[in-house]
Amino acid sequence: MFSVKAARALTRPGVDIPRTWLLIRWRLCFTARSHTERRDRVSSRSHTQRDSARLDCPKQPGSESRNLSTSSTSTTTAPNEISVDFDLTRESYKSKDSLELLRGLVVFKVCSYDIMVDKNQEIMDLCKKLLGQRTFNQFMKITFYGQFVAGEDEKAVRPLIQKNQAFRVGSILDYCVEKDISQEKPEMSNSCESSAANESIGKNNREIDFKEHKQSGDRRGGVTGVCSNEGKCDQNMEIFIKCISASSESSMDAFSAIKMTALGQPQVLIKLSEVLVKWQRFFNFLALQQGKHGMEVLEQKVDLNQLQELLTKLGAKGDFYGWFSSRKEENSRIIDVLDWNSLLDHRAKVPDLLVVPNLKQRMLEPLLQNFTTEEEEQLKRTVQRMDVLAKHAVGKGVCLLADAEQTYFQPAISKLTLDMQRIYNREKAVVFNTYQCYLKEAYHNVTMDVELSRRERWRFAAKLVRGAYMYLERERARKIGYEDPINTDYESTNRMYHRCLDYVLDEIAHHRNASVMVASHNEGTVKHTLRRMNELGLVPTENKVYFAQLLGMCDQISFPLGQKGFPVYKYVPYGPMNEVMPYLSRRAQENRGFMKGTQKERELLWKELKRRLTSGELLYRPVH
Repeated sequence: MFSVKAARALTRPGVDIPRTWLLIRWRLCFTARSHTERRDRVSSRSHTQRDSARLDCPKQPGSESRNLSTSSTSTTTAPNEISVDFDLTRESYKSKDSLELLRGLVVFKVCSYDIMVDKNQEIMDLCKKLLGQRTFNQFMKITFYGQFVAGEDEKAVRPLIQKNQAFRVGSILDYCVEKDISQEKPEMSNSCESSAANESIGKNNREIDFKEHKQSGDRRGGVTGVCSNEGKCDQNMEIFIKCISASSESSMDAFSAIKMTALGQPQVLIKLSEVLVKWQRFFNFLALQQGKHGMEVLEQKVDLNQLQELLTKLGAKGDFYGWFSSRKEENSRIIDVLDWNSLLDHRAKVPDLLVVPNLKQRMLEPLLQNFTTEEEEQLKRTVQRMDVLAKHAVGKGVCLLADAEQTYFQPAISKLTLDMQRIYNREKAVVFNTYQCYLKEAYHNVTMDVELSRRERWRFAAKLVRGAYMYLERERARKIGYEDPINTDYESTNRMYHRCLDYVLDEIAHHRNASVMVASHNEGTVKHTLRRMNELGLVPTENKVYFAQLLGMCDQISFPLGQKGFPVYKYVPYGPMNEVMPYLSRRAQENRGFMKGTQKERELLWKELKRRLTSGELLYRPVH
């Protein structure tokens, strides 16, 4: 798959090698810093412009102006505007009996205490000793497991799926067997570790250092079963096939979640991520050499003549000018980052073009030199498994959601998912990529992929989440010594989420060639989405904008949306009790901020219980 050719050392006469490479080192480090500064300036400028737009410009439903696309307030109500009230408890909880409401009230209250979240594993271990395994399991089934997990297998979850569907809420099945990557993952080779630790360009910057860290476990929900062998990956694929088949029976527009770390070897995904980040970083440096500083990533255009001249000076032997000019329109002699990335798609044909600086040895080296033949085969089998799942999903009429994972996996996951989108998203959105908006790079990633979908004429499809690894990512960045990839605070993440969402909503409104799933428990974000849909003239029946929340959380958002005709889904975890408990543990820890902020949900649950008590409906049973 990866055919590479060694690049010669820099021995060109007349070139001041030490000075050139010192300049490259400084420039590349400066590139990373300047991109961070540019991002902050652009973000600040865009917020100022939006605030000005809110004050000075009246909103028009269906407006074509992107300057107004992120407005978050509206005083005009269109005749066909759809509004949703999230405070009507009778409508929100009509799918629940009173015992379920009481359980939710108790569970959310317990989860609001830090000690119960931080020490949840120790507390569960103590309860097992005191109660015994059988009694402990029964207790969990009527409390935490029953609140957040649908059942142990596809048959057991069917009643809940049917009940939710009766109240116009779909299901996204997610088989939640979880393991820690640090327990099963093989150690990385010395060559790869050296590449990440010693040869990365601009190590102390916002780009991720992919150096191995033993404490960084993959605490994903779902079939993470980080593959210790190819047989395990094949087993996980079969589980996903069952999930897809079960999902197809739940609703007309069904979704099923998949995890890339369950389909391929984690060390291969890490190596591929390293390659992608190095390649992106090298383009940033080349753009900076041509004065492309302080621009958005897609605005950086590189002149081919200057590019060839610089790379030749550095020792490159390939014909970059000839390759790109033969694929560009006549008289077009500039390329951008998407053109640059396209070289990776033709890697077997142009190995001499895939070179990056090795600052330690002061020479260009093959980008893919650390991939062994075995790892190439493992990556190929990972792609084949994804292809099997995509074909099965198409046959069953199911859409696939490729879940996001940690930052040291994510570039590879996004790349492999995008390759599937190129194949299967031609006629309709089948494969959805996930974008974590707590990452500083989220908006750049969204805009680049949207632009790529336009050029290649396939349908962009995204699931937007805030992110689930904030504590792990920040701890890892602190211990290893690279810049924190997470936005500085919750408000910054909110702004990033809305910025990405508005961009995709505008793309839907203007071209009707994209889809987005708003996977959020934030009521403000959901209201923002509804407001923007009204402004842009997007209607629920188009099935271009979806909503999703986790099972057992935010029913006051999910069910009112469904009853108003919006396509909304519950993320439905299932799996054996003893194997799903790590999933619940992670959910509690990574959603601790949300759990502490469930005061409104607890108030609504208590309000509905009191209403049923005073109206004689305490024994209410949902009819479906």
